[in-house]
Amino acid sequence: MTGDTFLRTFSIARKEMLHILRDPQTLFFTIFVPVMELFMLGYAIDTNVRNVRTVAVDHAGTQESRRLLEQFENSGDFKITHKVYSDTEAYQLIVAGKARVGIIIPEDYSRRLEAGESAEMLVLVDGTESSIAAEAVNVSNAIALRESLARILQDQAFPIEARPRILFNPDTRSANFFIPGLMVVMCQMMSTVLSANAIVREKELGTLEQLYMTPVRRGELILGKMGPYILLTLLEFCFIAFLMWSIFRVPIQGYFITLIMITFPFVLANLGVGLWISTKAATREAAGQVAMGTFLPSIFLSGYVFPIDSMPWPLQHVANLIPTTWMIDASRSVILRGGGWQELWQHAIVLWCMAITAVIFGTLQMKKRL
Repeated sequence: MTGDTFLRTFSIARKEMLHILRDPQTLFFTIFVPVMELFMLGYAIDTNVRNVRTVAVDHAGTQESRRLLEQFENSGDFKITHKVYSDTEAYQLIVAGKARVGIIIPEDYSRRLEAGESAEMLVLVDGTESSIAAEAVNVSNAIALRESLARILQDQAFPIEARPRILFNPDTRSANFFIPGLMVVMCQMMSTVLSANAIVREKELGTLEQLYMTPVRRGELILGKMGPYILLTLLEFCFIAFLMWSIFRVPIQGYFITLIMITFPFVLANLGVGLWISTKAATREAAGQVAMGTFLPSIFLSGYVFPIDSMPWPLQHVANLIPTTWMIDASRSVILRGGGWQELWQHAIVLWCMAITAVIFGTLQMKKRL
């Protein structure tokens, strides 16, 4: 880069930074909105199903039936909030949404156990929330199986006992799973929306014609426009990571500098997409709407919420074309699994290829003419 090129690029970058500092809405979006979303989603999202509101109908009223209900409560997954005396009342409470699960123990429950026969219980599960329904069914079957084995074996030890060991997130905290991905999603949102407004703002202010008349080349204009947003996004990413570590107590197992180096091409890729949007949109409102339209595929197909392996194979290939997919996996690898370059060099190569492609394509759409 020659001296004249550097000065022209620096002048454009300085001009863009002054625009940002003089625009309170941009500063609010850049600094406060991601932090607010971090606290809202970090505290609100919890995939661990606990204390499900449960209604119990104990027709037997015996020691064995009470012990069975205690097993449900002691599991931590169920919380018996209502005890009624008819199946109809239990069903009405589930319909009203006051309970998610109903446990109905028949009158002959204890008699059948003492006679050595199979005793049944009915577990009604509200299927409107799939995660709660699946957890309720699984835990109910596990409790029934354990009670059955305990009665069969009496004081004998279980022949086979599984001892699972959960790696990297032994407490299965939802914050450890969601926040490393949430950082990436907010980073994408910031970089795409901010860069999408870069050229559009010049159109609305009527200064784009003046830029076209200057001796600044197209590449210098693009680099000067993108520079401040690269810096802002990386600084915000570091600030969110600090809040993740200090407030939400999510440990960073790997080297954070590795994550930053992989984040850089990811930011470039999103800036390239935002640049392309800014060349096509006529107003900032239109640019914002188009930018927001790119987030839904990134959120739902990147593995942030749903595992990619569970998707149909055509969508799995689509997911691999989204930069957010590679960045979220890299973020979780560094933060949770302690991954390094040996595990993430492929992610870096893919993201750099996507970044170069996006920036070149966005730059070619930028014509220095009216």
